[in-house]
Amino acid sequence: MKLNVKVYSDGAELSAMKAVAAKGLVEGFTTNPSLMKAAGITDYLAFAKEAVATFPDQSISFEVFGNTPERMLAEAQTLASLGKHVAVKVPIIRATGEDNTDVISKLSDAGVRVNVTAITTLEEVRWAVDALNPEVGGIVSVFAGRVADSGVDPLPLMRQSADLCHAKANIDLLWASTRESINIVQANETGCDIITVPPKILNKLDKFGKPAFQISLDTVKTFDSDIAELGFTIPVADGIQE
Repeated sequence: MKLNVKVYSDGAELSAMKAVAAKGLVEGFTTNPSLMKAAGITDYLAFAKEAVATFPDQSISFEVFGNTPERMLAEAQTLASLGKHVAVKVPIIRATGEDNTDVISKLSDAGVRVNVTAITTLEEVRWAVDALNPEVGGIVSVFAGRVADSGVDPLPLMRQSADLCHAKANIDLLWASTRESINIVQANETGCDIITVPPKILNKLDKFGKPAFQISLDTVKTFDSDIAELGFTIPVADGIQE
């Protein structure tokens, strides 16, 4: 399948990042504090430095940890200095509900490529696009999967977001919080520039294009194999032929 959307790996396990890179499946990487917690990262800066050294020519996004504008600005400069392809993730809002547009603008005007993250509304997309300097460029990460988790179809939001992002030069729209393989196709069809995909879903990409009947056949073969391994039988009435 021909895709225009760039696929990035989403995670914080260096071994998994290396594995998907070796397969030629991705063009970049993203991570976040929750993924780092799940991966057991204890030294953020050491992990970031090793990741940049491992993938020096690919885009890689690291997120600030601070929750005040001053702290975020300082941390962002540290992260941006790690490599020329590093993008610094800054949430569109803080836990107080206040927006981070001033932080984003200051960083972007200072030459930092900002990945504006945790976006779930079209208003937040507008804030992000307005705050980014087109000469520097940036990424607008909309959490389509989390929107879908709330029972809302994210496709209209992503189409409208693509229109807003592409009205300004050098601004990429990113489909974030991918839940299943079909999201890659949806991201491509709605005009997204990038989609972040966890390794467990990236490993399903070899199924793309497989005929539906073959999927059915493979499923039944898996059932038969599992039944044989379990060794289970269901008792039947006397006289019934097997």
